[in-house]
Amino acid sequence: MVLDKDTALKTAELLLQINAIKLKPENPFTWASGWKSPIYCDNRILLSYPPIRNYIREQMARQVEELYGRPDVIAGVATGAIGIGILVAEHLGLPFIYVRPEPKSHGRQNQIEGFAQKGQSVVVIEDLISTGMSSLNAVDALEEAGLKVKGMLAIFSYGFDLSVRRFEQRKLSLHTLSDYEYLISQASHTGYVNQDQLETLKSWRENPQEWNP
Repeated sequence: MVLDKDTALKTAELLLQINAIKLKPENPFTWASGWKSPIYCDNRILLSYPPIRNYIREQMARQVEELYGRPDVIAGVATGAIGIGILVAEHLGLPFIYVRPEPKSHGRQNQIEGFAQKGQSVVVIEDLISTGMSSLNAVDALEEAGLKVKGMLAIFSYGFDLSVRRFEQRKLSLHTLSDYEYLISQASHTGYVNQDQLETLKSWRENPQEWNP
């Protein structure tokens, strides 16, 4: 769910501007899952643009407090959300931890890196929500460690029905700065895509698993 329309449109504009989100309806990408997609999102690119990363940091920090109050800890999901998570934690003056996809196979075999105590409240920061599996895996690890997850805030979401159902089933609050609908609206408004490309992007969104160009 998007909290603020103006922030959603501005975020989409900035991500398109620096090619963090690439739209190629005529030459689709292949995701690691094997899905064919006319869109590819790599929000880590924004870390290389100070004015844009500052905007994202400030908006995320503001929304964390508006949505969830002030948590004890900010957690980032490795690896994509480590950078932005640190920036949000720094802006709020809060401790930061991050969650690996699985425990390390050596050393202390940590899955959660950093210091947090049982019973502390945490807000999880993500860069991107697709199917939601890796995000919810991080939540599982935090809860198993005795932390109280207040909710999650991500930069962008595709808004797949699959991910929406997963978060609803877990009764976990998820908000994003922007999402696919705002992205397509902004791309159309600015002429980033033409009408034919827009129709392709819409049709993909309706059934991404089965879509084939």
